[in-house]
This record gives sequence, C-alpha cells and structure tokens, in this order.
Amino acid sequence: MNTLLYPTCFPNIVHFCAMLKADVLNFEVSDNYQKQSYRNRVEIYGANGKLALTVPVSYSQKNRQYYKDVKIANEEQWQQLHLKSLLSAYRMSPFFEFYIDDLMPLFETQFDYILDFNLKCFELIVDAMELDLNPNLTETFSKSPENTTDYRALVKRNTKLNTLEPYTQVFTEKHGFISNLSILDLLFNEGPNTALYLKRQDIVLI
Repeated sequence: MNTLLYPTCFPNIVHFCAMLKADVLNFEVSDNYQKQSYRNRVEIYGANGKLALTVPVSYSQKNRQYYKDVKIANEEQWQQLHLKSLLSAYRMSPFFEFYIDDLMPLFETQFDYILDFNLKCFELIVDAMELDLNPNLTETFSKSPENTTDYRALVKRNTKLNTLEPYTQVFTEKHGFISNLSILDLLFNEGPNTALYLKRQDIVLI
C-alpha cells in the first residue's frame, strides 16, 4: 500500500501508526506551507494537561511559500524552551533517560528550515525505535494521487480521529488519558513496547 503523509514536528502517534502500516511510505514535501498545523506544532502531556510546543517560523500568508522554503525563526531560542518543557513533562517517565540522548541533536543543532528539522525528527526517532522506515519524498504535488492511501489530512489540528488504546502516562492520575499526543509521549512511557502498540491501533477519520 502506498501511503502519503506530511513530515511533521515530532509526529503524533496516529502519524506513526500510518507509517508502520505502509508498504511504501511517501512524504509530501512539494506543497504550499499552511499555518495552524502539526508541521511546526508538538503536543505533549504536561503537569497541567495537554501542552502545545511550537517551532516559530518566518512565514507570511500574503506570499505563498513552499513547505521546503519556510525558515525557522531561530532568534526566539525555541529549542531551549522545548527541551525544558520535555524535561519537566517526562523526566519521571520510565524511558526518558533511555532515549533523550539520541534526540539531543534536535536541541543542540541549529536548523534553518522547518522541513529539515521535521525530517531530522523522523530520522532520529526511527533510529531510536530501531525501525526500518525509508520514506520517498514527493517531487510534484498531486491533489488526488492514484493508488495511494492519502493521510495528508492528519497534518491538520482539527482532523477528528478515534481515541487510541490507553497506556500509562506520567500524569494519568491527574488528568486521565490523553489520546494521540506526540510519539515522544508514547516512547518515553512505553519504550521498547512502542512499535507493538502502534501496530495494534486502527486509524479512523471521523
């Protein structure tokens, strides 16, 4: 099965479910950038519930830009904020110490473009999980690609999905289970069981 997805910032769990179910994985990188999406947004589980972290970008809707051309606004020191937030949210999780060193290049290296950062996120997470996923990058944009399972809608924050199978999260006793957070939430809490969990899940767009 050909599957088409957007590479996103620390992809959410459903994104990874779709990736693992794909026979041929394709990343959409030839479209125009759109705001208010998971291209530059990460959702984690903080002490007060769902916490959104945003990678700031230099983008104006007046002048359309390709996704691959959108620059990160690095003057905002966002990497330090994201790392601090992850430490606060997950330092007590079972597998945080096991994986965080593998991910540190994302917080220590300056990236000029959001697409480059997102592709590096994917690469390091896949390596940490010891998965064999090798996506193709699109060269042209197609609104309705043939013979393809099109999951590009998952990049939109308002896409309605089924609730995933609960697993133990750091602050479950405070706020209950929060579905479809960043893959980091699953990885830090479930560790080596992450891939098995992903394969068990169904993706239902409501």
